[in-house]
Amino acid sequence: MASTTVVIPFALPPKELAADIARALQAPALATLLSRNNLHERRRFESDARVLPHEAWLSPGRDSAPLAAAVMRGFGQAQAEGYWFIVHPVHVQLSRTHLTMADPRNLHLDDADARALFDTVKPYFNDLIYGDANTWFMRADDWSALDTASPDAAMGNNLVDWMPTGPNALAFRKLQNEVQMLWHEHPVNQAREARRLPPVNSFWMWGGAGAASPSAAASPVLVAGAPAWMAALGTPELRNADVARLLSTPGERRSAVLGHLLPAGLAGDWSPWLAEMQRLEQEWFTPLLAAVLDGRAGDLTLVLTDREGVTSFRTSKMAQRQFWRMKNLKNLTS
Repeated sequence: MASTTVVIPFALPPKELAADIARALQAPALATLLSRNNLHERRRFESDARVLPHEAWLSPGRDSAPLAAAVMRGFGQAQAEGYWFIVHPVHVQLSRTHLTMADPRNLHLDDADARALFDTVKPYFNDLIYGDANTWFMRADDWSALDTASPDAAMGNNLVDWMPTGPNALAFRKLQNEVQMLWHEHPVNQAREARRLPPVNSFWMWGGAGAASPSAAASPVLVAGAPAWMAALGTPELRNADVARLLSTPGERRSAVLGHLLPAGLAGDWSPWLAEMQRLEQEWFTPLLAAVLDGRAGDLTLVLTDREGVTSFRTSKMAQRQFWRMKNLKNLTS
């Protein structure tokens, strides 16, 4: 019987808000899945980790998430050699005391503008490949020892603490400064500012990996509601598919990564977070519970994350017979 795993980044609200959120959330199916289980464990993440727990999960056993090669393959850009990084065009802004990076999802960068910015800076890179408007790839064989951070991990924090460190960090900063100058008064940015959109004034680099690095997952993975780089790690025919498609996928193991809560969870914006959770209750938790009860899901593991770690719940048809366990959302906390 197939084993099903569903990973939901930022499904765990902070402890101080968990009780209020649990009262506001109408999710009986989720409550049942969390309450009647045969496994409930919490794994704390390293406090100095430069990627988020769900990003590390996508690259099992490696807290650094060397995902560039796997993401490239997902974009149809397989390379035979070299060391590659994922690159995102971003907007960096000055807060009262330091620089921060805005959520790249809010750039609203279209393909034409992204291509123009890409073409302007391409000569300054050894090798730069276009994936889509928000996802590019750069080759930097001499930079393999750099310790980088994912954009979601760095977002909203003081960027000084999240810049690449290690050998050739100064070379990275020089390249970043050159790109910033080239884009400073670029016609694309002038037009964006006229439309009251944030300028694309820098780039972020992370996920370094050798071209021969293995793919992130060996079993089928469905990715939905996620940024393009994450979607590229999914099985092509399962990208943005639904729960019915996941449950009908053959194999002993199958997984889904649902990124719907990421923007609100990263921003700590709990009203849209609640709205997305209600949608997940209807579209995912309710049919998953039904599949557990009738045996289609086999063992079901929910992997819920926040910034600090991962909490896993495993349930099954047998575990759902634990009628003495009250159905509630008290486990929905870090």
